[in-house]
Formats: sequence, structure tokens, C-alpha cells
Amino acid sequence: MSENSILFNEKSATKAIDLEHRKKINFNIGKYNAVVPIGKTQFVNEHTARELAKNIKWEAIETLDKQLLQFEKQFTCRGGKVLWAENAAQAMDEIIKICKEKNCKTLVKSKSMVTEEIHLNDNLAKHGIESIETDLGEYIQQLDGETAYHIVTPAMHKSKEDVAKLFHEKLGTPINLTPEQLTQKAREILREKYVEAEVGVTGANFIISDIGAVAVTENEGNARLSCAFPKTHIVIVGIEKMLPSVTNLGLFWPLLSTFGTGQKLTVYNSIIAGPRQANEVDGPEEMYVILLDNGRTNILASPKQRESLYCIRCGACLNACPVYKNIGGFSYGTTYSGPIGSVITPNLQGMENFKHLSHASSLCGNCTEVCAVKINLHELLLDNRKEAAEKGLTSMAEKAAWKLWKFASMRRGFMNLGNGSVKNIFVNNVFKGWTKHRGDLNFSKKTFNEMWKEKNKK
Repeated sequence: MSENSILFNEKSATKAIDLEHRKKINFNIGKYNAVVPIGKTQFVNEHTARELAKNIKWEAIETLDKQLLQFEKQFTCRGGKVLWAENAAQAMDEIIKICKEKNCKTLVKSKSMVTEEIHLNDNLAKHGIESIETDLGEYIQQLDGETAYHIVTPAMHKSKEDVAKLFHEKLGTPINLTPEQLTQKAREILREKYVEAEVGVTGANFIISDIGAVAVTENEGNARLSCAFPKTHIVIVGIEKMLPSVTNLGLFWPLLSTFGTGQKLTVYNSIIAGPRQANEVDGPEEMYVILLDNGRTNILASPKQRESLYCIRCGACLNACPVYKNIGGFSYGTTYSGPIGSVITPNLQGMENFKHLSHASSLCGNCTEVCAVKINLHELLLDNRKEAAEKGLTSMAEKAAWKLWKFASMRRGFMNLGNGSVKNIFVNNVFKGWTKHRGDLNFSKKTFNEMWKEKNKK
């Protein structure tokens, strides 16, 4: 058992019995669940829209090499610069290099999961560069020394009282401030940082191939400020975020907003196609786009797992997952949590270290049911389990247990041997690994074979 697996079991066991945590998560997710169906009414046929989106992502991923090169050509012809990073270290090297060239002391950044993936803030701090989160949820998490809890809502696990207490401790505000007053305080601090910062960093929700631009979606306007005020704008984005055409945004923007938060359209949607041009009055003097691989081509190489690259990070699968709602985002010990995190993390960071995440699922299929682009998430989780078994990443005890189970299951005499009570005693006392984190198995008093024979006799 890997160290990551042990930590996962410890954290999830603790969170599963934390009723206060469960109350907060169910309350916050409940808000989304109440409005998502309303947002979906904008689609004449929701399933057709999702199927079309899946087909567009299929095209983008199947022709990703050509799409990326076209993006680079279009983006650089307007003065933008494209950098290719095979891994997190290369991405950070490029960012540090740019920051040193610009004599950067302060950097502002908008919400971005890929910057969490490369541990941007911690790495910049090692070089004496202050990196400020400007998304309110991420700013709250940064103040508390925590990473994002949820793909869309970083501080989902905190109540308004928790945030008020945090601001009181870190910023010296009165402990009884309202959410509006807390937001005003954060705005007061962050507005000064936009002006001070030499460099701004954003992620990108989509890369647009045909026009050579990135699309950024947000609800607070902080991403626009992060890329407009500083003289240098750096975009860090995973190569899988590709869309073939700018016209695709007419479908993907509503899908992202509705399945993520229930909105018909997110408040701010920006298309950024390079640095400020000669006839433009605002924008950065220089703009870089760092295209990050960091294990994504490992997924691309798998015909089965390639489908997971269609993900648009709406967070719907997290909100639907009964496991996520019980153990929370931090238990996973990874950048990407929930069902999509359990699918991609073993392929991004090594099956031997994260195969346990593929078992952090009831396989109820709810994640697949709610996915905006119809990724068969529960099937991909099963495929990960199969791959781990084929690679021999299972214990001798587990292998022996399944061989014994197979031996008995394929022999009718063994299946009919003893009533349900006998089987319950045998299985629940022998297979301790199964019952350690699960309820006891409860066999029926008679097998289906026995009941079938009795029915036919009558």
C-alpha cells in the first residue's frame, strides 16, 4: 500500500464522520443542485447539446497536434509568445525566467487549477516573489494556507462564519462582518495589488485554435484585471483545453456555466488573442501562453482513457458524487478531486501511487449522468482498476481473495453450500480487507439457483 493510499484512508475516515463538514458541503452543493435544472432549460435539447460538445472535443483531442500548431501560428503572428512545457518543472522555469526579466516582486493571478497543479505560489515564494490570489475563494484559501477544495468553488467547505473568523485573525477585521463587508475588505486589499504587480497570471478555460486565442470565464472580473493592469500577462493552460473554432464557444460557454453553477452564462467571458496592439488603448505589453503537458500525453496515448481529456472542469461530477460529498476535497490528496480527479490522477502522476483513487467510487454512475460532455467516468474508473490489476499493483492477499472468490463462484456446489448465515460468518470474518472500510456483506438465505428450482417445482 502506497503512502498516498494510507493518507487517503486516514483523511477520508476522519472526514466521513465529521457531521459539521457534511452539513456545510451538502448546504453549498444544495444551492447548485437547486439552480442547475433551471439553467438547463436554456437548451432546447440538453442531451443533444452535450453530445455535440462531446463530438467537438473528440475532434479537438484526436487532432490535437495540428490544433496546437495552428494556435501557435495564429497567436504568435500578433506578437504573442508560446512556450511548451513537458512538465511542471519546465513550466515553473519559464515563469521564473520571465519574472526575473521583468524584475517582478509582486504577481497577481486569477483562479486556475493548472497553477495549483504546478504549485505556482509556493515556487514563486522560494524566489522572493509575492503571488496574490485575486479570486475571492482562492484568496480565502491562501489566507488559510490551504489549496482549493473544489474545482469551481475553492472554499466550499467554509461557512460565512468560518470566513469572518479567518479575516479577523489574518486581517484584523471585526469578527461579525457580513459576507458583503468581507468581500469589500478583500476588494480593498486586492485593488492595490493589481496596480503594484509587474506580472499577471491566468489560466484558460479554452484554447481556440482557428483564431489563436484563449478564452477565460469568471464571475468576479478579477481575471480581466489580472491580465489588463500588469505589463506582462502569462497564461498557463493544459494542452487538452483545445477547441477547434471560436464558434464553439456559443455551445461551451453555456454548458460550462450551467453545469458548473446553474447560470445561463458566466458573468465575465473574455477572448484574449495577444498583447496590446498598436491601435488598442489597454492590455499587457507582452503576453505568453505556456502549453503544459505534465502527463496529459500519457492519457492521450490511451484510446480508452483519452476520453477524460474532454473534461471542461465544470465540477458537476464532484457535486453529484456521494463519495466526494462525504470525504471532501482534501482527502484525495491531489490537485483534482472527485470522480474526474480519480480518473486522471493515476494517469498523470502514476498508477502505482494513486490506483486507490479508482476505488474511491460507488460506481453508481451519477458522475457520468451529469457530465456536461458525457464522459463515461464510471467506466474509466473501472478501466483504471483493470489496468492496475494487469500491472500487478495489487497485494498478494487481494489476489488470493479474488482467486478464491472466482473458484467458489464458478462452482454451483460451493455457491449452494450452507445458508446465508454461514456465508455471512465466513466472508465477513475472512475477508477483513473488504469489511474494514465497508459494511458487512449480507447474503440471502437461499441462492438464486435454489429459489429458481423451488419456484419451478411449484
